[in-house]
Amino acid sequence: MLAYELHDDTGILVMMPDGPLERNDFERVSQAVDEYIVRQGALNGLMIYVDSFPWWEDFDALISHVRFVRDNSADIDRVATVTDSKILTIMPRIVDRFVSAEIRHFDHDEKETAMAWLSGHG
Repeated sequence: MLAYELHDDTGILVMMPDGPLERNDFERVSQAVDEYIVRQGALNGLMIYVDSFPWWEDFDALISHVRFVRDNSADIDRVATVTDSKILTIMPRIVDRFVSAEIRHFDHDEKETAMAWLSGHG
């Protein structure tokens, strides 16, 4: 399951995975992001806020995740991973090669610091 908050005032999407990620999770988030981008032009930032990486329910969910990244990476300026998960702490170094967004990792207890950075105040 993938909960999310789209902050219209700041243009920041906060994704909070909780359990195995499903294909329809990304379809749901994509619809909200697409509607926002039509109105505003782009997202200022994306925060992935999670204790540990939840993995995917099945291969369809993984493909849906990859499509979400591919389709939206050009419309997001900054990405913050806010987690203590070992696999997600190295994500910025891996994903940086594939997306144009600036990517930074923050410890799980640094959510407010990450939000300030995504807003351009940090």
